[in-house]
Amino acid sequence: MNRISIGVDLGGTNLRIAAVDEQGALVEKVTLGTKVSLGRDHVIGDMCDAIQSMSEKYRNSAPLLGIGIGVPGIIDMQTGLVRESPNLPDWVDYPARAAIEQRLKTVVILENDANVAALGEKWLGAAKDYADMAMLTLGTGVGGGLVLGGAIWRGANGMAGEFGHTTVEPEGQTCGCGNRGCLEQYASATAVVRLAREAIASNGGSALARAAHSDTEFSAKSIYNLAIQGDEDARRIFRYVGRCLGIVLSAMVNSLNLPIYVIGGGVSSAWEAFSPAIFEELRRRCMVYAATAPHDPLATNQGASAHVEAGPGHKTIITRSLLGSDAGLYGAARLPMIAETRR
Repeated sequence: MNRISIGVDLGGTNLRIAAVDEQGALVEKVTLGTKVSLGRDHVIGDMCDAIQSMSEKYRNSAPLLGIGIGVPGIIDMQTGLVRESPNLPDWVDYPARAAIEQRLKTVVILENDANVAALGEKWLGAAKDYADMAMLTLGTGVGGGLVLGGAIWRGANGMAGEFGHTTVEPEGQTCGCGNRGCLEQYASATAVVRLAREAIASNGGSALARAAHSDTEFSAKSIYNLAIQGDEDARRIFRYVGRCLGIVLSAMVNSLNLPIYVIGGGVSSAWEAFSPAIFEELRRRCMVYAATAPHDPLATNQGASAHVEAGPGHKTIITRSLLGSDAGLYGAARLPMIAETRR
């Protein structure tokens, strides 16, 4: 009988839960809003209710391997304590794993949300042909994950891969982490909207201003739609997003020399708008990329051609996620499967 895992992607905006089988087939997926303003107990209650409902549904047809949960922030893997989560402000030094296990009456595996997204792309996505990879996730914030030798690399204190808190503007926007000018403040969905509102403040008659006035859910997607329609203000915002990403990716490529770097999260759907600026910055700033770039880096924007052009030690691939916003779900579901093979 085919077994399933339940994976959870707990974001600052959305709470998504999926049942995935051992071959990577998606059995079911549900999406809820993350009601952060109601507090952590409410968020955990919503999540556990949905997990229990899903596990009950498949109890007789597909045995449950386990539950994996991707959480934004810094996690103590031994204790299950969430040390800090800029997008979940009341989760500081919070024993999240114990609280969730108490409700579910079973063992769960917690992992940083960007780490599980990287694991998902390694398992089934753009990096499935590579043992080593790095990922940037562009969502409510900007996360990062590393997979080395096929396994998540957490570093000495479980904090490796915090690329979203790399400084791109030394005296820039204050970040929730306490630094100024972090990548997260210039390449997340939240940042795109902030940059748009700053542009509107200086030009109240722009298409951006009209869109913000008429669209009650004015979002990064709204701004991207304007960009692909040719609005120069919107295009300028995404060029700036790409420039900031290119600066950070240049440092990553020079430092890590990995074969592939994957960009995922909701904002990655605007790849066409920001990726040319990424490659422009890489060519300008990155010695390793200059020596190892594919002939046509933009040809890898769907991920598939990355596997054709790149061989071990040959090309440095920068590409978008193949799994899109589901990467974290697949990676979280993969955690219990990996744990099972180690028993």
